Amino acid sequence: MKTVQRFIGAVALAALCSLSFTPSALAFDGRSGDQVVVAAGEVVNDDLYVSAREFTLDGVVKGDLVVVGEYVVINGTVEGDLIAAGNTVVVNGTVKDDARIAGAALQIGDKASIGGDLVAAGASLEVKAGGEIGQDALFGGGQALLAGDIQRNLSVGAGALEIDGKIGGNVRAEVGETQEGSVSPTMYFQDVKISTPNVQSGLTINDGAKIGGDLTYTQSKDVEISETVVAGKTTRKTPTENARPAPHKAKAAANWTFDLLRKIATLFLLGLLLVWLAPNFLKNLRAKIQSQPLPSLGWGVVAYIAFFVILFFIVVAIIVGGIFFGVMTLGSMVGVIVGTGSLSIFALSLGFALFVGFGAQILAAQIGGKWIFERLHSPLADHKIWSLLLGAIVVGLLVKLPFVGWLAGVLIAFFGLGAFWLWMREKKQTPAVVTVA
Repeated sequence: MKTVQRFIGAVALAALCSLSFTPSALAFDGRSGDQVVVAAGEVVNDDLYVSAREFTLDGVVKGDLVVVGEYVVINGTVEGDLIAAGNTVVVNGTVKDDARIAGAALQIGDKASIGGDLVAAGASLEVKAGGEIGQDALFGGGQALLAGDIQRNLSVGAGALEIDGKIGGNVRAEVGETQEGSVSPTMYFQDVKISTPNVQSGLTINDGAKIGGDLTYTQSKDVEISETVVAGKTTRKTPTENARPAPHKAKAAANWTFDLLRKIATLFLLGLLLVWLAPNFLKNLRAKIQSQPLPSLGWGVVAYIAFFVILFFIVVAIIVGGIFFGVMTLGSMVGVIVGTGSLSIFALSLGFALFVGFGAQILAAQIGGKWIFERLHSPLADHKIWSLLLGAIVVGLLVKLPFVGWLAGVLIAFFGLGAFWLWMREKKQTPAVVTVA
């Protein structure tokens, strides 16, 4: 179920991000299509959000520019931040604030000017000679060729880095090992619209480069650097292995035992709370699982898939609704849509996580504990507390079993979701009783 937790966490994060953007979304311009162009002389007075296969900015955006497309070219001016993602992203113009770009091939042209920070992630980044970054630069990816000027600090994590320009501050680089004849990441590129450099693996600092501060790089061997290049101190760090030593068997067993006890206690206490707060709800779901076990399992798989489909459509509705009302200049509606949609995603995700992680297992504990006592012909079979405790112990053991515990957890979740699905469907189909005075 770790995949479910990661997805829910990502969705919740997206919802929070949507909420954080709500104030600025009250005034923006939204555009989409196969090819979108902001022509020279055109001025966009708001933030601009774009989704297109190809996007070209030749004009001016007074606010922020957020664009997603296969091919993105910035020739004009962005007076706010630039956020761009695509297969190919090229900046030839001016970004007065920060630029955050991601893609396969990234290029900062020889006439480009970024007033703030550059944050980039991708297979290849090239900053051409003449290009300028006004503050810090951060890159993570395959390779980078930096021939332009960076006024402050540079931080890089890449397989290959070549510096041929001027860095005003410190340089921190974690790079791959230098290997003659190594394969460049560019050979794997597909459909990029620009020529990309072929950077030698490891760290290369050419004689014409200038580093105004300290240079710290991580590599197993020293790199040949001219004495005139680095104004400050040069430090090489040896790569460290991230492998974590295997815990002692006794310690591993103790950790597993404590995790099991915590799991049992959690199921038991939450189960008691549910028995007190919602006894009829648990009774109805137990009845569905016991009377229709196979339908519960099958509908549980359907409900599991349906949950993620519903989340997807809510996200699409937020995006489409936000763009539509933004274009219609109904800014207040954008805030309502984004806020309502984000809260819906959060509520659904939280409810799903609680039910899958605890509710379904509490159901299994109740059914399992009662079934075991009945087989033992014990009078405790009808005792709510003792049957729940025994069931919590059994379910805790099942989901904590090495290698197969995850499968037990998935099956229990499917049965619980299916029972909930069948109960809801039956409840909707049951006609309301009308009392006539």
